[in-house]
Amino acid sequence: MSTTELIQLLDVADAMPAGAALRARSYELLDLQDGAGVVDVGCGAGRAVGELAERGARAIGVDLSEEMIAVARSRWPYADFRLGDACDLPLADGEVAGYRADKVFHELPDVAKALTEARRVLVPGGRVVLIGQDWDTQVIDSDDPGLTRAIVHARADLTANPRAARRYRNLLLDAGFEDVAVEVHTAVFTDATMVPLLARTAAAVRAAGAITAEQESVWVAEQVERAQSGRMFLALPLFMAAARA
Repeated sequence: MSTTELIQLLDVADAMPAGAALRARSYELLDLQDGAGVVDVGCGAGRAVGELAERGARAIGVDLSEEMIAVARSRWPYADFRLGDACDLPLADGEVAGYRADKVFHELPDVAKALTEARRVLVPGGRVVLIGQDWDTQVIDSDDPGLTRAIVHARADLTANPRAARRYRNLLLDAGFEDVAVEVHTAVFTDATMVPLLARTAAAVRAAGAITAEQESVWVAEQVERAQSGRMFLALPLFMAAARA
């Protein structure tokens, strides 16, 4: 998926009421004082950074992609965006009171190292909030549950750390964080909004050799027909973990 396509997909998700509510809940869990520093790791096009800045935080966005940082700076010119890696943040020790990572840890090969880096940049007592889906847990209604199960698990296998979200609590405890709490927020889609995502999922799995081109075609056609007839059902459980350094 190109950066442009990813931004378009994220924009659609962020614009949904459930997406806005999820972001707002993450800001509440950060529990920032006015003017406190906070870093959004894997900030993408910068929406959360802009919103945190509007709430009075000294928000910093960090992303590995130069393209994402360029787009973020164009959209939120008053905010602070920096190119950087989750395991090597461009921040000083104890520079921020809050650390946020939304849909990021499943892409990281070493999440423990990223959390060690989170502790380094947080002040004592600083707050961390992690958000993400478990890639082995997508609930999709289909006439062929066996094929659907194969597609979901094969897509998870293409991800660096597909089950990171179910491990948030233990990962945070292992990294020395305290007062760890986990919430689950399930996004449900019953229209055509997510059909392009499902089509890309099937295409990726077919390209990896997990299903045939015919299976891809039949499965995607079914999901399109379901969306057109108001019978689509896709549920994505999103895990949100919060803790104190």
